[in-house]
Amino acid sequence: MGTSTLLQSMFRHKAWANAELFAELAKVDPVAHAAERHAAIRTLNHIFVVDRIFAAHLCGQAHVYAATNTAETPPLEALRDEVAASDRWYVDHIGTLTPQALAEAVDFVFTDGQPGRMSREEMLAHVATHGSYHRGAVGRIMAQVAVPPPRDIFTVFLHQSEPRRRARA
Repeated sequence: MGTSTLLQSMFRHKAWANAELFAELAKVDPVAHAAERHAAIRTLNHIFVVDRIFAAHLCGQAHVYAATNTAETPPLEALRDEVAASDRWYVDHIGTLTPQALAEAVDFVFTDGQPGRMSREEMLAHVATHGSYHRGAVGRIMAQVAVPPPRDIFTVFLHQSEPRRRARA
């Protein structure tokens, strides 16, 4: 498996995991657990903002964010739709990258004003792992209010999306 193929799998997993998490988070009562639901949405919005910041870095473009979250908290449904579109963008974008493009170092500026330099491959790995880390935090919030978070691990995704992997030779 090459880097591009692995990244494609990781970002398909990310899209699947996000869709699963948003579906389950919608079950958290917005009245009885308003603070927990708000904290979860803020965390998901942070993931989204960082994803979009790095999408801009990957393309050598400016982004509109002054921080790694927004002042306003979007409604869950609107954020879900924005995240789904962003996830599709990443899957499509990875498909356009050659091994040389993945290895290319890109200079950028973090939201704190500090300079950064990473290869596109490193940026993509950061986006994938960053989202996974924070989805786990959202899952913990959900568990605290008795809404079981989805099992969003990579092996579950692979076996659900490619059932032949469960077949014995």
